[in-house]
This record gives sequence, C-alpha cells and structure tokens, in this order.
Amino acid sequence: MTEALPKNRWVIAFSFFVALVLSIVPLPEWMQVGRPEWVAMVLIYWVLALPHAVGVGYAWCVGLFVDLLQGQLLGLNALCLAVLAYFTLRLYERLRMFSTGQQSLLVMVLVGLHQLLSHWGQATVGAASGSLYFLIPALIGGLLWPWFFVIFRGLRRSFNVT
Repeated sequence: MTEALPKNRWVIAFSFFVALVLSIVPLPEWMQVGRPEWVAMVLIYWVLALPHAVGVGYAWCVGLFVDLLQGQLLGLNALCLAVLAYFTLRLYERLRMFSTGQQSLLVMVLVGLHQLLSHWGQATVGAASGSLYFLIPALIGGLLWPWFFVIFRGLRRSFNVT
C-alpha cells in the first residue's frame, strides 16, 4: 500500500509565519499583557490536525525563530514549544474527541504550561516579573480557541492540507 504524498504543506509554514508576525506586531502598552500566544495556538492546532507532519522537531525549529525574533534567551521558546508539542502529541487522540468548549479548557492549560515554562526560564536569568499577569495570554487563548479552530479547520479543508 502506498502512502499519499503530502499536499499543500506550505499552508502550515505560512500559518506559522503569520503567527510569528502577529507575535511581534507593536501593540499599545496596556494590550501587551493580553497578547495571545499565536505561535503556541497554531502549533497546537497543527499537531492536532496533522500529528504525522508537525511534531516536536517542527516545534523546536519554530521556537528558535521565536527566540531570534523576540530577542530572548536562545533555546527557551524552542524548549517550551517542544514540550507543548510533546504534550499535545500525547493527548491529540483525546483532544479530537472533545467538544470545542472542552478543547478550549485544555488549550488554556497547555498555553498556560507554555507560559509557566517560559516565565521560569526568564526568571533563571532575572528577566521575569513577580506577578501572575503572564498567564493572561493562556486565558485569552482559551477564549479564542473555538473561533481559531473553526478558521484553521476551514483553511486546512479548503487547501486540502495533508
């Protein structure tokens, strides 16, 4: 039995590019705290949709780009996104069975884990704050997940990404 050739994988790369751009777009100071973790949400979606195509290695490479773009400790976001991809890969069969509301809660937990790891890494070099405001993007990511999921599923189906 022959496997089908991958189709339209450029959509995956382009969606990560858009997420990287959205992660560095300047926002007013009061909105910076609530900026969603676009890269983490895109990673969660593609790992759920195509676990054979997007995994820990893909997450590591994207994380290195995030580190370079944001000027953070090199490898910190790579490690955080790789851990996020690992947990999503471990849970993807269950996650697919959940309703979008249940997925939103789990996405909130996964993005919160990403934020906690990132905050811990920044704290080791003395660059972290002492408040819990860094978890606000996890809450916002969970609230945005139903719309995010519908948009990305439509994108994947319209371009027939496999």
